[in-house]
Amino acid sequence: MEGLSRLLVLIPVFSLLACNSKKKVSLSGDEPIDIKDFIESFQPLDLHYQVADTSVSKKRADTSMISYKVFTHLVPDTVLNKVFGKDEKPKIYPMGRVAAPEQGTYLFVKALSADRKAALILCFDKKNNFITSMPVMQPDANPATQQLFVIDKRYTLSKSITRKNSDGTISDGKNVYVVNEPAKSFLLIMTDALDEKTVEVINPIDSLSRKNKFSADYQKDKLNFISIRDSRKAGRMVFFVHFEKKNNCSGEMKGEANFTSATSAMFRSSGDPCSLQFNFTSSSVSMKEIQGCGSHRGVDCIFEGTYPKKKEIKKKDQKSKKSSK
Repeated sequence: MEGLSRLLVLIPVFSLLACNSKKKVSLSGDEPIDIKDFIESFQPLDLHYQVADTSVSKKRADTSMISYKVFTHLVPDTVLNKVFGKDEKPKIYPMGRVAAPEQGTYLFVKALSADRKAALILCFDKKNNFITSMPVMQPDANPATQQLFVIDKRYTLSKSITRKNSDGTISDGKNVYVVNEPAKSFLLIMTDALDEKTVEVINPIDSLSRKNKFSADYQKDKLNFISIRDSRKAGRMVFFVHFEKKNNCSGEMKGEANFTSATSAMFRSSGDPCSLQFNFTSSSVSMKEIQGCGSHRGVDCIFEGTYPKKKEIKKKDQKSKKSSK
């Protein structure tokens, strides 16, 4: 009986030792690993955390490489393709992780090829599902510029650049982002251009079909527009909105809306309190923010206004313009 008592005492000790002796996950091998193990293998980072352009090319002596096979098994290969191209397989190193209790986890990695270097942020939700990514640092060859990335305690992401001009003056530029989980993208909430000039906004849905009679571009100018495109589902439409007003007030949003009548559509999405209404005429679209879309725009402005329909240039018109030159 005494021997049995001793055995019962030792069992928890053996169990504890077995847990503590769990084999450390290798990121540098070819065998696929679990996403939870992958995330937990990154060292926790304190906020605020910053990355300077001078640190991207440096590799810590105690950091092991993440194999390309392991990385692309858990993260879409387009993450690297956008920076390095489809044929390049850069060396990848973990930098650390930031846990956002109400959001999920941010992982930071650096990727190095023969001619390119980049630091990237990878975003995962609370269930460890991949959301989106973004290069936070891509050093240039200009000795007159310095770049810095910062994630603060509010999980706001800032990318800034400082340039020393030939006349001795200093120019600064800065973009500030937050993660928009429902849209699986980063939302630009503030921009301060390095140079005072208009920057063209890239329309992510521009190449989609526009067979529906309301599918078109509705534009005030290059920085204030609404694009409507066909959805694959009947009774729906794809939209992209971008606006920039005075006092650094800007907003941007992409999504799908349901047609609620012949000339009206409504955007609502589970997990996002935002709702938008679109009302169409033959020559314009009016947009109205029905419920708070604060995560998609600045504090002092809302999604609203009427945008005139932009005439689509047909291919025949483009050819005739070229031949007349």
